[in-house]
Formats: sequence, structure tokens, C-alpha cells
Amino acid sequence: MHTPPSDDLATHETAASAPRPVEHGGPRRAASPWRGRVMAAGLMLAALNLRPAVTSLGPLLEEVRDDLGMSGTVAGVLTSVPAACFALFGLTAPRLARRWGPGAIVCAGLAAIATGLLLRPFAGGTVVFLAASALALAGIAVSNILMPVIVKRWFPDRVGAMTGLYSMGLSLGTAAAAAATVPMTDALGGSWRTGLGAWALLAVVALVPWLFLARAGASGPETGGTDTDAPAAAETAAAPADAPATRITRSPLAWAMAVFFGFQATAAYISMGWMPQIFRDAGVSAATSGLLLAVMMAMGVPLAFVLPRIAARLRHQGVLVVILGVFGLTGYAGLWLAPAEGAWAWAVLLGIANCAFPLALTMIGMRTRTNAGVVRLSAFAQSVGYLLSIPGPLLVGVLYQHSGGWGQPLALMAGFMVPQIVAGVLAGRDRHLEDEA
Repeated sequence: MHTPPSDDLATHETAASAPRPVEHGGPRRAASPWRGRVMAAGLMLAALNLRPAVTSLGPLLEEVRDDLGMSGTVAGVLTSVPAACFALFGLTAPRLARRWGPGAIVCAGLAAIATGLLLRPFAGGTVVFLAASALALAGIAVSNILMPVIVKRWFPDRVGAMTGLYSMGLSLGTAAAAAATVPMTDALGGSWRTGLGAWALLAVVALVPWLFLARAGASGPETGGTDTDAPAAAETAAAPADAPATRITRSPLAWAMAVFFGFQATAAYISMGWMPQIFRDAGVSAATSGLLLAVMMAMGVPLAFVLPRIAARLRHQGVLVVILGVFGLTGYAGLWLAPAEGAWAWAVLLGIANCAFPLALTMIGMRTRTNAGVVRLSAFAQSVGYLLSIPGPLLVGVLYQHSGGWGQPLALMAGFMVPQIVAGVLAGRDRHLEDEA
């Protein structure tokens, strides 16, 4: 039986007066330990699937472009598709979660990822390839939004640790796809179609625990084993549904989070879409370029686990934002001066800079007091942020094609770090969304 709304409100008032921004989503009943372990495994497996659709493409982008007849500008559009899908479909996640429950929507998202990745190799042209990619990215989008929600409901006292675990899984999947796609393609006969399509198997494996969690109820530890998760999800999201729709758009905190999230996403998707091409144009082989991208992504495996824990102990996360920004600026300067000679060093530096993503996820949880608040802030920051990130990869493609080199695109990438740092410092201040409302 679910906790009555009055008890939930009382608990929220208690949490609001607590010194730390940890929210307890109602009096927690003893959950079955194995369900908690299944949830943790499900989070990890889902996280592993939230980037291979993107990072598996980068090392093979040249082959895909040649086969499908893409220009540099169209390839820039392709690298902007992830951000566009995340912005568009991410907006639907809170409403879908209220209707069906977050566990069921994550399960459906993984099914969409698997289907899109299975269909993509059969594309005979750019339009079909983009459509299949969009299906997979739609599944990634709704899962992106709901992961912080599920973490906060299931692990309210371990938001930093579980966000770190989820972020580590995401980074591991990102790095594995970047490193393994070219060797796997070669082993499977050399066709980019089989190399990209093979990643659908990982999504199918991740579906297994989520089929159970969606059926048994994945809203929170207080949910009984026979309940569905829709009622708890409706309870979680009731506040944003009833509140004025424009309220969060008046929040300086929400806008700071959205801008910070948007520019870190811009840097990430430029890296995943274009960084292998930058190295290849500098004379690095395709396989090594894929490994360099994998190194960038792999930096997030340990740091994504450590950074949220450090951030959770700080009252102001701005210092971490500045440190990551400095690493990014240094990496871009190195790519401009000596892209091939210092390739491994620049990959490490930019990989550290890209760890702004787990920091942003942690800050979303820390800047809210309630489950309802984290749903609203996560949906707003990620959807608006991804919307803001759409032009970046496209502009890089246009500048690359028209300038014939990487000087201007790299200057643009470095310029994007400035508003990212400013917005991150503002978002990192010790305050909460509910206090502004």
C-alpha cells in the first residue's frame, strides 16, 4: 500500500527543514533486499545503453557518410540529432511517468533503443538512417530524464553514490562503444552496418531486469511487490501537474541548471560526433581515433563515481565547475596547437572536462527537496539544455566544411566553455527550487 499523501507532505516539510538537501519520499518501509539489488543492476544496465547509439557512430562516421552520400553539413545535422531528440522526447517523460510509472517508461525506452539500433543497419539512405536513429534516441531521452527520479525515490539517502554508479555505467558504455566499434566491425566482416547493429544486443540484455521492475513496480522502496508503479509516479508528479505551468520558467536556478546542462551537452556531443574525425584529419588512424574517443569517455568511469560524492559534500559546487572548465580549455588549446603529437593528452583533458555531466545530474538532485521537485527540475534542465545544445554540432560541421580545417571549429568549442562555467557557478549555489517557488 502506498504512503498516504498527507504523510508524504509531512515528510517533505521535515526534509525541507533539514540542513542537507536529501529528500525522503515518504516513510520508507523495508524493501526486499533482492529488489534493491535488481534495481541497482537495472540502473547500471540501462546506463550502459544510453550512449552507444551515439558514440558507436563517431569512429565510423566517414564510412557512413561515404555509403549514404552525406555532405559535411548533413553529417553535422546527424550529430545534432541526439540533442534534438533528447529535447523533444524528454519533455514527454514526466507526463508518461505520471500515466504509466517511471519503471514502465524506462523499460519502453530500452525497447525503443534496441529496435532503433536493429533497424539502423538496414537504412538505404540518410532519411531512413535518421529515422531509426531518432527511435533509439527517443528511448534514450525518456530514460535520461527518469533516471535521477528513480535514483531519488529508491535511494533517497544515497543520491550521490547511486548517481555516481549510474554515471559510471553511462561512461563505461560510452567508452566501450567508442573503443570496440571499429574492431568489432572488422571482426564481423568490415561493414559499418553490422558494427553499428551489434549494439542492439546490449539493449536487449538490459530489458530483462526492467521487464520485471516495470511489472513489479519501480517507483520506490515503499512500493509493494504486487503494486504497479503508476500510482506512486502519479503521487510523485502531482505537484508539478497542479502547479502553474510557467512557474519553473521563472526560476533563475532552473535556467542556470538548463544553461549549464546545455553547454556541457554541447561539448559532449561535439566530442562524440566530431572528435574522431579531428584526429583522423590530423593523420591518426581510424582505429586509434576510436581509441582516443574511448579514452575521453573512459575518464568518466572513475570520475563519474567520485565527482558526485565530492559534490554532495560541498555546499557550493562552483569550484568543481571551474576546474572542469579549465581542463576543457586546455584540451582545446592543445588540439589547435598539436592535434596528433599530443593526442592522448588532449583526450585525457577533454575526458575530464566532459565529467560535467555527472556533476550536473548530482546538482539536479541537490537543488531540490522533494520527489516532485526533482521531476520538474530534471525535465526542465535536461529538455531545455538539450534544446540549447542542438546548434553546436551543426555549427561545427558547417565551419569545418566551409573553412576546410579545424581552427574555427575548435575556437567555437573553446568559446562554449565560457557560458558553461558561468552558468555552472550560478547553478552550484546552495539553494533549492522549492524555496524559489
